[in-house]
Amino acid sequence: MASEPIPTEHSLDDDPAFPLHRGGKLEMRSTIPVRNADDLSLAYTPGVARVCTAIADNPELAYEYTWTSRVVAVVTDGTAVLGLGDIGPAASMPVMEGKSLLFKEFAGVDSVPIALSCTGVDEIVETVIRLAPSFGGINLEDISAPRCFEIEDRLRAALDIPVFHDDQHGTAIVALAALTNAARLVGKPLSELRAVVAGAGASGIAVSQILIEAGIGDIALSDSKGLVYEGRDGLNPVKRRIAAITNRSRLTGSTEEALRGADVFIGLSGSTVHESCVATMSENAIVFALSNPTPEVQPEVARRHARVVATGRSDFPNQINNVLAFPGIFRGALDVRAHSITEGMKLAAADALAGIVGDDLTADYVIPGPFDDRVAPAVTAAVAAQARAEGVNRI
Repeated sequence: MASEPIPTEHSLDDDPAFPLHRGGKLEMRSTIPVRNADDLSLAYTPGVARVCTAIADNPELAYEYTWTSRVVAVVTDGTAVLGLGDIGPAASMPVMEGKSLLFKEFAGVDSVPIALSCTGVDEIVETVIRLAPSFGGINLEDISAPRCFEIEDRLRAALDIPVFHDDQHGTAIVALAALTNAARLVGKPLSELRAVVAGAGASGIAVSQILIEAGIGDIALSDSKGLVYEGRDGLNPVKRRIAAITNRSRLTGSTEEALRGADVFIGLSGSTVHESCVATMSENAIVFALSNPTPEVQPEVARRHARVVATGRSDFPNQINNVLAFPGIFRGALDVRAHSITEGMKLAAADALAGIVGDDLTADYVIPGPFDDRVAPAVTAAVAAQARAEGVNRI
């Protein structure tokens, strides 16, 4: 079979995405002018030596006299990029640049995209630890499960700056905010909801964990082999831990079987759920079909049976978009020089997001949009306040 022709430069430019990306989406700018010898002697030698000596005597001064306190490293190994999968570090860079662009545009946070040419857990952890003195926070991005869990856990233990895997926690925070408002709309407290989460990867595990932390009634989580339950054969350590705190009814079988009578479906699996299964859910059901670009069930189909429908797409109402969370979370953490991002800070971010909707709540508006200029300030303030309340702040 003949191979596909390699696109020419002309054919690439026919797609408007390519001219936009030419040369990359980022650049570095200086924050001070260098106009003469006096400026040069202060910005560089000999003036810089006095600053270096002061930092050597008191390392905490690096947060005040370098960019460290305001810059995040956006780190990937390119193994789980968007819906593209394992495309490698070079091909991941447009996404990492995009992430840095969103940090800057939505919360004024400077960041540096870093794509690593290694995939071993030990290699990634050691590399990030060695890079960490240059940054005020680490945003892990598009690292495949289950390695991403161990990488984040080890980095959080090793470093005294915020470490946050956005594929897990960004999705979880926004999903919790949307579900909080959806539950309010249908008149049911979270504590009375039974949810089914399809997909036990990074986002599925994190969504389940934060919903449990928030007090949801019960969750049945499924993977490619069916429902996850305590004692099921072949579970990896991460799934064994989540099995111990979910599925109190000890349901077995398939996602579709678990949907019968369920109040909430959250899809993070890339699979398909048939309309007949959605029809078996409870009255006033809530469906978050978040796989992108193809939801587990099409929104127009889900709306025949569900009161509230959300997706991960921008062309339907109620988009569950991580950009609602991560810029403000890091802005808040950096503003108070937090040692870490705690569970309480994540819950505070979700509460702040949910609160923006307020009395404007409708079935098509359970979460604010990404261009709502109230989002980043609200999340920033909530995260900073919670960091201070928990004593993980430096200032």
